[in-house]
This record gives sequence, structure tokens and C-alpha cells, in this order.
Amino acid sequence: MSKSISGFSKLSKAKKIDWIVTTYFSDSEDARKIIEQYWNTDAKVQKLHDEFIENTITNYYLPLGVAPNFLINDKLYTIPMAIEESSVVAAASKAAKFWLNRGGFKTKVYSTIKIGQVHFMFHGDFNKLRTFFNNIKPRLLKETASITKNMEARGGGILDIELRDKTTDIKGYYQLHVSFETLDAMGANFINSCLEQLAKTLQTEALNFELFSETERRIDVIMSILSNYVPECLVRAEVSCTVEELTENDAISGEAFARKFVQAVAIAEVEPYRAVTHNKGIMNGIDAVVLATGNDFRAVEAGVHAYASRTGRYRSLTHAKVEDGRFYFWIEIPLALGTIGGLTQLHPLVKLALELLHHPTARDLMQIVAVAGLAQNFAALRSLTTTGIQKGHMKMHLMNILNQFGANEDEKQALTEYFKSHTVSHNAVSDALHILRSKT
Repeated sequence: MSKSISGFSKLSKAKKIDWIVTTYFSDSEDARKIIEQYWNTDAKVQKLHDEFIENTITNYYLPLGVAPNFLINDKLYTIPMAIEESSVVAAASKAAKFWLNRGGFKTKVYSTIKIGQVHFMFHGDFNKLRTFFNNIKPRLLKETASITKNMEARGGGILDIELRDKTTDIKGYYQLHVSFETLDAMGANFINSCLEQLAKTLQTEALNFELFSETERRIDVIMSILSNYVPECLVRAEVSCTVEELTENDAISGEAFARKFVQAVAIAEVEPYRAVTHNKGIMNGIDAVVLATGNDFRAVEAGVHAYASRTGRYRSLTHAKVEDGRFYFWIEIPLALGTIGGLTQLHPLVKLALELLHHPTARDLMQIVAVAGLAQNFAALRSLTTTGIQKGHMKMHLMNILNQFGANEDEKQALTEYFKSHTVSHNAVSDALHILRSKT
């Protein structure tokens, strides 16, 4: 029976596991075996992983695959992808191969500006608050100098501080809206440290501002935190070729393919139900690379979906057109990424992934990740508008189904061959496996 526990975080790893397996599992030894079999055999590596988060009991594995043949700005890449979903890596690889001899992917970073905010309440005369802010702005920057010194030496730091009046949304609500350049670091800790110092200076200086009344001097800081909405931290990735070059076989002409493809994207631009699934497919590619390179995929997801809704309606992140006989397909997407700090210098596989990508800068990684998303979307739309999504996806999912049924290697080989010409479904695999086993 489940029960609460006090002081769990202070227990040793072994004691934590003892409590977990005896409290929650009918077969405690089987549960313990599963937990322990995912430990790294190298005690030093395991200790490193144990210390990434709190209350660690084991490692949770995701497959790390690679998608080769990505030509990005005339440079070849093999892209690492950490993901559990079948067909994602295969689809990305297929899209990369398709565009390899059609000019590859072209990318451009527009900006790498990130945002943080000090949220505070002020009940008084806004004109006095604005005068106060203008007076102390140099002081605000000066008081963060010890934090920004190293970042500024590399060319980054605080770019600007704005006072924003949000009282139309909430009575008495204002912000210090701060823009940052963090270079190759994602910069969350740097930004938050700066913001907390700005908040402290704001409150301290307000106590001595002669134009404020006693009430106005008591500025109430609610919180100081970076934003994961980074619409100015923007990257573009694009592919293009003549319409005739889109033809791969006699099943569909380049012109017909381009027409259906552009229409499919147009639907995702106006229909939210389609746009969500459309963008989810893009994020299959993006999240897999973000995770493989030790970045925060949850922050990326939040920022990307907010960006997709910036017009007041949720829309496609990709766009397509045919112009003067040429097909264009592109994505513009906000990506706040880092290649130094955090897990990038701790996790052995993250370090390996970054070396595989030629030790990219943050700007390089933005472009690579955007390409992965565009490639994934191209592959999905190509399937959707030609053969249908399930044909390729279920072929890739076949191995998962066979593993669920405990198929041995001979059975896997026989049924892989069988389903080259038959439709894959859970029931179809079950029936085929039953027939195969009945013959032996």
C-alpha cells in the first residue's frame, strides 16, 4: 500500500530504491532488477548521471540515432537525434538524401536576442515612475557589471532595459523588459542572475527617490525570470529547386506534387486542427536534435508554439510556394540554444554529439536544428500527399510490434520480408506471427 515518507531526499540511493520497490511493486526484486540493469557499468559515469537531477534511481534510455547526408550551406553534416518514435530518423535521412543533389539546405540566423523580465507592482503616478526609471537606468546597468563582465568580454551582455506599462492588463502591473545577448550559452542562469540584481537595485533606489510618496517608494517585485518566448532569436532554413526536379518516379509529376504540397501547407496555415499536428511533426525533428545536444527541449517547445500563435491564431511554422517554375519550402522559427554550459560540458553523449556536428557555435546549432525540423516536415508532407503517412510509418513500426510479441530473429526476418508486400497493423502482425509459429 502506498504511503508518504519524510526525509526521502536525504536517503542514500540504495535506501531510496529499497523504499520504492517495497512500497509500490508486487514483485520488489523484479522491479529492483529493472532499475539496476539500466545503470552504467562505469561507476564514474553513473555517478555523473545521478547528479544531474535529484532523487535519481536509474537511467531512462532513449535511442540515439543519426541522420546523414545533410548539406547545409554547402557543408555536409550527420545529425544526431535522440527520440523514441519510429520513422523520425528514417524520414529525416530520406529528406536529407532528396535535397543533397538539389542544392541542399540554406540557412540564415536573423538574431540571437533573448528576453528576461522583472515583474513588479507600482501604485502611483506613472510619469514619476518613468522619470525614476530614466534616472536609474545607468545605475541598473552598473550594478550588474560584476555579473556581465565575462559575457561582455566575449561580446555579449545586457543589450537594453525598457520600462513597460502593463496596467491595462493588471492594475498596477509594470515590467523591466530586458534584452540579452548570451552568445554560445543558452544563458538562463546568467539572465536570471542579472534580473534578480536589477530587481534589487530597482527596489533600493525607489526608497530614496525624492519624487515618490511613501506609498510609491514601496515597489513590490513579484518575480524576476527569463522568458522562453524568443521571437527575435530567429533562424530561417529553406530548400528550393525547379518543379521538374521534384519528380522522383512516374507515380506523380513534379507539377502535381508541388501543387498538392503547397496546398497542404496552406491548409496548415489556416486550420488549427491540422496546424498542431503539422507542427508536431516539425518538432519531432527539432526536439530530437535539441535533446541529443543537451539543450532544453521543453523551453524550445514552449517558445515555438507561442510563436506559431503570435498572430492570434495557431498556424503552420513552415511555408511553401511555387514561383516562376521554382518550388520553395522554408521555415522561420525561434530557437534559443547553447553549445557551452549545462549538460553540453558534462554529458558524455552530448559532447560526442557536438563533436559529430563539428563543434558548432550556438548560431550554427540554431541552423542545424531548424534544418532538422524542415526536413522532417518535408518528409511527412511528401508521404501525406502521395502514398499516405501510414505506409512508411507502419513499416518502421513493425519491429516494435514484433518485439512486443517476443519474436525471435528468424521470425523477425520472415515477417519483415512478408510485410514488404502487405499492410502493417497490430492485428495483421499478430495473425501472421500466429500462422508462422503454427508451422513450426
